[in-house]
Amino acid sequence: MFSISEQFSTAIKANFEAQLAMINALTGTALEGVTKVIELNVGAAKASAAESAVTAKQLLAAKDPQEFFALSAAQAQPNTEKALAYGRHLAAIASSTQAEITETTEAQIASAHSKVIGLLNEVAKNAPAGSESAIAILKSAFDNANAGYEQLTKTAKQAAEALETNLTTVTSQLSQTVEKAVEKTAKQNDKK
Repeated sequence: MFSISEQFSTAIKANFEAQLAMINALTGTALEGVTKVIELNVGAAKASAAESAVTAKQLLAAKDPQEFFALSAAQAQPNTEKALAYGRHLAAIASSTQAEITETTEAQIASAHSKVIGLLNEVAKNAPAGSESAIAILKSAFDNANAGYEQLTKTAKQAAEALETNLTTVTSQLSQTVEKAVEKTAKQNDKK
């Protein structure tokens, strides 16, 4: 049988190793997310530069103001749609990265919880008579901390879901507004 101090020492070492593994996993996930955002931004910048050059040539080749404004109006909707697609892609990267981080953290917390409960149960079996109330207090404190973490996790998930819902709503409304503006501009150009 191990002494209580040896059990705690072993538990502390295992907990430290688990935390280090979690930090490594979270760092890897965060770096993957940053890499995806950088790739998205580089791709968007390249596409935007190429499209801007083509658009500039078209606008400079316009024969009269009506053609110039018609070309300008024709570019508004595709550019807005590209911006909206960029926003959706960026939100998807953020959402998937957040989900991976949450999953990793939850798995680590569950593992740590079961280890601590196991340790507390082992200590309770080997504890001297009269220490039951101290062990009950430790278990209660740990359970309260775990309940607090679970509530925090639930609140964070709800906030992330609300953010995603709001982003979808704003994107949809912006897309509809742009479509209406483009249609209105096209009708005004047709009247001229």
